[in-house]
Amino acid sequence: MARIAFILLCHKDPEGIVRQAERLTATGDYMAIHFDGRARAADYALIRDRLAGNPNVVFARRRVKCGWGEWSLVEASLLATEAAEAAFPRATHFYMLSGDCMPIKTAEFAHRILDAEEVDYIESFDFLSSDWIKTGMKEDRLIYRHWFNERTQKRRFYWSYEFQRRWGLRREVPSDIQVMIGSQWWCLRRRTVEWVLEFCRKRRDVVRFFRTTWIPDETFFQTLVRHLVPDAEIRTRTQTFLMFSDYGMPVTFYNDQYDLLLSQDYLFARKISPDALELKRRLGDLWASEGVAFRISNEGRRLYGFLTGRGRIGRRFAPRFWETEASLGRERELLLVVCKKWHVAKRLVERMRRVTGLPAIDYMFHEESTPLPDLGGIQTTLEKRTRHRRALLRMLYDWHGTNRLIVCLDPSGIDLMQDFYADRCVTRMLEIDCTFDDDYLIGHARRIGLAGEGTPQDVIDRLLPTIRYDVRFESDRIRDAGFANLSYIRQGRPVEENAEAIAAFLTLPPDPAREIAATPYLFDD
Repeated sequence: MARIAFILLCHKDPEGIVRQAERLTATGDYMAIHFDGRARAADYALIRDRLAGNPNVVFARRRVKCGWGEWSLVEASLLATEAAEAAFPRATHFYMLSGDCMPIKTAEFAHRILDAEEVDYIESFDFLSSDWIKTGMKEDRLIYRHWFNERTQKRRFYWSYEFQRRWGLRREVPSDIQVMIGSQWWCLRRRTVEWVLEFCRKRRDVVRFFRTTWIPDETFFQTLVRHLVPDAEIRTRTQTFLMFSDYGMPVTFYNDQYDLLLSQDYLFARKISPDALELKRRLGDLWASEGVAFRISNEGRRLYGFLTGRGRIGRRFAPRFWETEASLGRERELLLVVCKKWHVAKRLVERMRRVTGLPAIDYMFHEESTPLPDLGGIQTTLEKRTRHRRALLRMLYDWHGTNRLIVCLDPSGIDLMQDFYADRCVTRMLEIDCTFDDDYLIGHARRIGLAGEGTPQDVIDRLLPTIRYDVRFESDRIRDAGFANLSYIRQGRPVEENAEAIAAFLTLPPDPAREIAATPYLFDD
């Protein structure tokens, strides 16, 4: 059976560290602690004194003063890992944790997961070709030497960096390694840890290289593991659930997020708020429990993004760059069909195609798989379609040889509607007003990843009012925007009334408009 040696990097809350060590070792696992050299000596003494009688706890042989982005974080990790590897010969796995981490599964479940596959869990993506680094330095992290801390010695950090750039003082990456990048929160097998430590003793050149890279805790272990272990034995993921806000800061979890955390496909989570005492108590009790069944829905990140993204609609005071592109043309007509239930809009638009012969495009700004002709690459991704929206539409008008085009939009695309209405072309809109029962909204939440099959019912119950309000809010925004040439058809309204709206939208005589409005099963889910 798996026995875990936890590698704990911490710098505060000595009482919490003691509880964490006692909790995680009570199930037969182990722990090696590195307590930041910058932290108070009295706090470190308290931890050592309280854990002195625990044979499953050891400490790194020395304390390193740690700084964000520095080699010191890797050095601290290596010192604690060396201590664990020497002290606990029965440990089968080594799991990196911080003082802010808590288990979100039982020890029984964690051991079962680690026993299931003979693999290492570590994020390990190609440093240069992946998009793991979103902004800021990339290659320059490696090819220049970084001696100073960017946060505490900002002027020296950038002076040194600019000096090397100006004088061409680049260096080569060791030729036999491929630099990788990923999260620092890994779980490695004993054999892998032994290989890494042996590699560090033999390849001092590689260690020297990483000592002066920037943010090496994201690259050192990630590179060495990929260098030493066959790809088939690596799962490129972490077993620690963590999220980042829009501002690049770790998301903190609180007392009311217990069920959400348990439903994620991970063993631990960070960061748990220091004030979330009830959450910590419940998660602490969970670790030692037996026979607990977990329903994994894994909707945490989408749910967080959905809830935090609401209420951020503001005004913009300068035109977007795509608004400076050429017009679609005064002689052209753009017909927008707007509906939250995509299958309803697609049925209606298909009937419009057959009755009128007009070309119609389904949700091309929302659905990657929408069939489109080859337009030189501009149509390949949602990002490209949205960024070059007017250019894309001009090409579609030309490809179809028409001046009238029907396009489906989701009600959330208010910026698209505003942009198209600002054009010189004639824009008309038909909104399809559907009814939404609870079953549909739950299905919608699952389709967009806000909920899964295993999401607890109480989470669903809390989520439903928010989704329902959000759907209504999107429709209200369209009506409040004051768009011209706006028509509505509604579920439950007589065919004759819906036909009048369709006739106005498509400028059709009554008979073909009535044929379109009478589309069989139009509003069925």
